[in-house]
Amino acid sequence: MIPENPRILLTNDDGIRARGLVSLEKIARELSDDVWIVAPHEEQSGAGRSLTLHDPLRIRKWDDQRFSVTGTPTDCVLMGIQDIIPGKKPDLVLSGVNRGQNIAEDVTFSGTVAGAMQGMQLGIPSVALSQAYGFKKGDPIEWETAETFGAPILRRLFDLKWPDDVLININFPDARPEDVTEVEVTRQGRRDQHILHAEHRVDPRGEDYYWLGFKGLLSNPPAGVDLKAIYEGKISVTPLHMDLTHGETLGNLKTMLGGVPPKH
Repeated sequence: MIPENPRILLTNDDGIRARGLVSLEKIARELSDDVWIVAPHEEQSGAGRSLTLHDPLRIRKWDDQRFSVTGTPTDCVLMGIQDIIPGKKPDLVLSGVNRGQNIAEDVTFSGTVAGAMQGMQLGIPSVALSQAYGFKKGDPIEWETAETFGAPILRRLFDLKWPDDVLININFPDARPEDVTEVEVTRQGRRDQHILHAEHRVDPRGEDYYWLGFKGLLSNPPAGVDLKAIYEGKISVTPLHMDLTHGETLGNLKTMLGGVPPKH
């Protein structure tokens, strides 16, 4: 249960100057006047749960409750909770609003999800929020959709107590607020199309280089998964947790290998 006027830590992976952080702050201030921001100094999209281990972390103070860190979203949440925010630790961590959806296998390398995961690991209820775009070619990102529905959904979530090892992943569809059809609680999906690719290019000196990007391919997901919900103009709410163990394979391996001495 989240208390009234909670202390909220905001982070993201798009950086301290990101447009989505403006949306996230609007959402948070509908819920509380005790809002703290600790975000990466530069964009960290795709950073996943990486930590900065080989370089020093430096903090820049933008105002009394707004800071940036020269590191990843995971670094930011760790520094925010343990070093930057004085007094009691946050009651809630919000990560986003990401510029683009974090659904299906995206969640495994998403810095937005990683920021929420770090908050959850430190014992704080945490939510990742992302605004889908690119489904309507040429249209602007519909930040108003996240801003319209973000706080009401969070208030409803506050009435629940989800497990301590679970974070909530919210994706808003690429649609105007008036065109959103419903909120659907979903499972993490999996694409049947490979959309990540490396594009080969040549620089002015004739040297090869590669630029990673995503192909705009739609998959054919089953009902009940995050992909399908976003395709259908719904808000997707997915509970995620850190346990990546595959239960069926675990049972099969125990049958085959459990208790058997290893052979040379």
